[in-house]
Amino acid sequence: MVTVDELFAIDSLLSDQEREIRQAVRQFGDQRLRPHIADWFEEGTFPARELAPELGKLGLLGMHLDGYGCAGTSATEYGLACLELEAVDSGVRSMVSVQGSLAMTAIHHYGSEEQKRHWLPDMAAGRVIGCFGLTEPDFGSNPGGMRTRAVRDGADWIVNGAKMWITNGSVADVAVVWARTEEGIRGFLVPAGTPGFTAREMHRKLSLRASITAELDLDGVRLPGDALLPEGKGLSAPLGCLSEARFGIVFGALGAARDCLAAAIDYARTREVFDKPLAAYQLTQAKLADMAVELGKGELLALHLGRLKDRGEVRPEQVSAGKLNSTREALAIARQCRTILGANGITLDYPVLRHANNLESVLTYEGTAEVHQLVLGEALTGAKAFR
Repeated sequence: MVTVDELFAIDSLLSDQEREIRQAVRQFGDQRLRPHIADWFEEGTFPARELAPELGKLGLLGMHLDGYGCAGTSATEYGLACLELEAVDSGVRSMVSVQGSLAMTAIHHYGSEEQKRHWLPDMAAGRVIGCFGLTEPDFGSNPGGMRTRAVRDGADWIVNGAKMWITNGSVADVAVVWARTEEGIRGFLVPAGTPGFTAREMHRKLSLRASITAELDLDGVRLPGDALLPEGKGLSAPLGCLSEARFGIVFGALGAARDCLAAAIDYARTREVFDKPLAAYQLTQAKLADMAVELGKGELLALHLGRLKDRGEVRPEQVSAGKLNSTREALAIARQCRTILGANGITLDYPVLRHANNLESVLTYEGTAEVHQLVLGEALTGAKAFR
């Protein structure tokens, strides 16, 4: 028997350091996370405060950023870490992505030197948790329509508005909040406990249950002038952060697919149906073969995009192509694996339906599949079709 990685000779495309990072994250996932993830999902909890320092010790928080306590790894190494984290659960990778690719990247790229020195070392170590407030109740795919506003009041800013679907929101020590101003869209750092700022955890989720999701309310929040991210000007600033997070998803979603396929293969080899293993039936092998091919193609595309990003050559529409492909195929693989497991596939004794439920969210956040189709459509035709 061979794995999909062996089938496509994935290891031959990786450096020794890339394989070492992948193995370290895989080992952490197997030893620290897998024994508990089904319970966290069932209970709708996630010990972010407990896990953040451990993730920081591994160098996974803001790992692709340079300086300020960050590991400074390559984009490909970050992608491989995302793949291994999401092989455990999308909620784990989401926590790391929001911390590093969204909150920390916003400060690293658009913050002042003082802001970087104040926040980033503790965030890299997991002592401080961040969140990223862009999406609003009525504005997801169209963030430019946001209603959250910030107005000057002397040297201060007064911020009013609401954000929704914010990962890490209710446990975050600092929120990066994007608001409309007279100067256009700007980013602000809002520490937890600021008067008028509240975060409420969202419940009754059927997806990403092992993840903290919150609503943020800003009611007359007064911020000092130095809370403004000085270099974050216009919608391109938060969208630049989103592109970083989407890149992680290109790899991450494939981790969930790999875990599903491995579970389905193991089950099919041991489950007897009509006096022989399920794996010995042609229909089962056809399903497994098709899924292996799609997973392998996805991994090859992800690695190609990683190499392009490491050379500074990746374009936003290429990241969109990767995000669209990885999430769409990963969800299809998870659903197909469930059919192989039959009724057993709907239980938390196996990971497939948990992954499938999570991937429903991953398909949508950081740009829906439809948005990425339109990004690609515009790149191919030169015609905008968003409106």
